[in-house]
Amino acid sequence: MKVLAKVCNDSLATVYVAEFEPGQRVEFVESVQPPIPREKKWVFIISTLFGCPVRCAMCDAGGNYTGKCTAEQMLAQCDYLARSRYRDGHVKTARLKVQFARMGEPALNDGVLEALTALPGRYGADEVIPSVSTTAPAGRDSFFENLVAIKRDLFGRGRFQMQFSIHSTDESMRDRLMPVRKWDLGQIAEFGDMFYEPGDRKVALNFSVMEGVPIEVDVLRRYFHPGKFAVKMTPMNPTYMAKDNSLHPHVEPGSFDSRWNNLALSLRQSGFDVIESIGEMEENKIGSNCGQYVTRFLQRKSNLTQGYSYAVQEVAEYYPMPCGANAVD
Repeated sequence: MKVLAKVCNDSLATVYVAEFEPGQRVEFVESVQPPIPREKKWVFIISTLFGCPVRCAMCDAGGNYTGKCTAEQMLAQCDYLARSRYRDGHVKTARLKVQFARMGEPALNDGVLEALTALPGRYGADEVIPSVSTTAPAGRDSFFENLVAIKRDLFGRGRFQMQFSIHSTDESMRDRLMPVRKWDLGQIAEFGDMFYEPGDRKVALNFSVMEGVPIEVDVLRRYFHPGKFAVKMTPMNPTYMAKDNSLHPHVEPGSFDSRWNNLALSLRQSGFDVIESIGEMEENKIGSNCGQYVTRFLQRKSNLTQGYSYAVQEVAEYYPMPCGANAVD
């Protein structure tokens, strides 16, 4: 793996751009969540595909799909991040969260399952929590069945975050935003009911909140049991694709007014736990937030309001692939 470039704010997040073979480019991220220090929680965000065939309307990482990352290539991204701060690869953090969410729909790649089985004990963290965020593509039932088994065997008692990208309660709008054959709300609810067990984290229903995109609390309550599902509200981050598709944030970043607050209140009054995943606005400038993709910025070579304003630094560093899915050294 050759690391080509990085965009860095050492106190918040670093995005790395890397290449395995010509045309096989990925990005991966290490970040913290202020005010929580790295010693208590550290986050890796890795790519699972080279490009993405889903092409979500607000995601800069879509398109240019050329294949799947192997488990070793996914673990190489994690290993590089671990060794960037700890030379032996054994991280000194209480909680290491590994998100399969930078580039690529993870459910389209069975290698994700292999990579997941290699995580326990690999980095020496007190606790490793994987996070799989998916649009729930149709025809991938075996992937989700195997995911349930892996969670039960290796990541029980709240050590797994399952997240579905919903974005709207209107199915036609969901098709516009995520143009791929996928499970409808009823199928997602059925899977979540089976996936969730006492002691687990609730299955997260993620909404990138956008102007004119309906989120009906009554529809969510009809399908999803608040005892098993939580609602995650995220501001839509500034991306070129959102601009091209005339998508706008429900509220401007940093100004969460009554419209945002009323939606959160209605969800809570209906019994849902609500995760308001607002994060640091500075991450938009780094390009490390969900839906952002530094490579798109390099291709466009144009400024985007409130996004991608940090300098891209050349790296040109070769990193050896791991010897096997279960090896660190």
